Amino acid sequence: MKTGKVFLVGAGPGDIGLITVKGMEAIKQAEVILYDRLANPKLLEFASGDCELIYCGKLPDRHILRQENINELLVEKALAGKLVVRLKGGDPGVFGRVGEEAAALAQYQIPFEIVPGISSGIAAPLYAGIPVTHREHAESFAVVTAHDKSQDGKPMLDWECLARGVDTIAFYMGVGNLPFICENLIKHGKRPSIPVILIQWGTFGRQKTLQGTLADISEKVLAAKFSNPAIILVGEVISLREKISWFEKKPLYGRQILLARTGVSESGLAQELMNHGADVIEFPKWKKTTLPVELTKVQSYDRILFTSPESVEEFFSAVFEKGVDIRKIRADFFGASIKSVKALNERGFIAKLAEEMPESGALLIVGDDSILKKNDENTDLLVTSKKELDHQFLPIFKRMLEEADVNTMVFPSSASVESFVEGLKECGIYALELLKELQVVSMGKQTMAAVEGAGLPIHGMPGNATKEALVEYLTGQPEEEV
Repeated sequence: MKTGKVFLVGAGPGDIGLITVKGMEAIKQAEVILYDRLANPKLLEFASGDCELIYCGKLPDRHILRQENINELLVEKALAGKLVVRLKGGDPGVFGRVGEEAAALAQYQIPFEIVPGISSGIAAPLYAGIPVTHREHAESFAVVTAHDKSQDGKPMLDWECLARGVDTIAFYMGVGNLPFICENLIKHGKRPSIPVILIQWGTFGRQKTLQGTLADISEKVLAAKFSNPAIILVGEVISLREKISWFEKKPLYGRQILLARTGVSESGLAQELMNHGADVIEFPKWKKTTLPVELTKVQSYDRILFTSPESVEEFFSAVFEKGVDIRKIRADFFGASIKSVKALNERGFIAKLAEEMPESGALLIVGDDSILKKNDENTDLLVTSKKELDHQFLPIFKRMLEEADVNTMVFPSSASVESFVEGLKECGIYALELLKELQVVSMGKQTMAAVEGAGLPIHGMPGNATKEALVEYLTGQPEEEV
């Protein structure tokens, strides 16, 4: 059997837009992905549906995978002929143990590539409005591990060199050792008044910061119960933050949104919310299997209703593959949503929304297997694909929920309500219990009725069922309340 290949990929600091193009290409091609806690799980959604996902962090039912076990897994999967991605938070060469993993692969003559990533020690400060160097404040910069295998877990460093020779210092994962760090920096020459800032979950919408000085930051951290994952930044350059802070000024900064999903891929709505500073968790994750399409009767219909943009793509792909002349399809086309109509328009057809569809004439409904629930003997159904819950993502979703502090729930359509509730049950979570403390937003009156029908709380909806209107609603602009 031919040996596979391994890509050791830096996932970047958290914001999924910060992964490199090469890193994203590796994820899309991967047959196996071994990923860390600090690699944003949303990146896994770009992997193929049959990609094997292996979590290397700690789960409730087992201990964290030791580095030796990770090395063995990389070798085992590659020797089985797989294309493997090892996805690591930040940059793999900055406290990422990439040297140990590469050495294990080299020992077995397994081909590998190392794909750099943006390091959290640089990115998190920038998202907090702080460049780590500045010609008026800082000409040198150091990254330091603040937790290692030394005695008592306290770092054994050249404190005098750090204190006297480096302007800006970024300590990784050092919240537990913060008093020790501050004490040693002061002892070896740093002024007690030097600014210090902690940046938790840097570049995520849930990013939090806590600022102080070497003299008082430890006390502030205790009072605020600040915890890892966090970067500790020390240096005068922190004073620039007041002038150039930008990320925390985004309109949806601090919004941690749970978004019900009906489609297989990430929605444009999720991207819009993230562009405005929100953290977004989409659920559930679906897997789709395209099915053979029978088109022998397609020319006999007067009306064809497409239930989704995906169904438009799948239908016309089948038409092309089977050599059907589209000019012989005499039906008028309709879409169940604005997106479905737009997908038809982009193919050169003048289509209308379902509510404008006449009641007479032979009707064909095109969509995934959910349309089989329609029980109308006067209507024909054409199932183009099968959609099912991706069970591999259920534990990933539960972990994302645990690490986030969700405050908002968005239902984008009436169809999303039932699938969301049923998906939660698969995770052992009851929707009413999860949503009782959240602001629940519905996109349109039909969606709101479906939310109410499911016995869930309802708080309001934007004036229009558009991405822009939702952003305005969540930022406190003109809105429509219940």
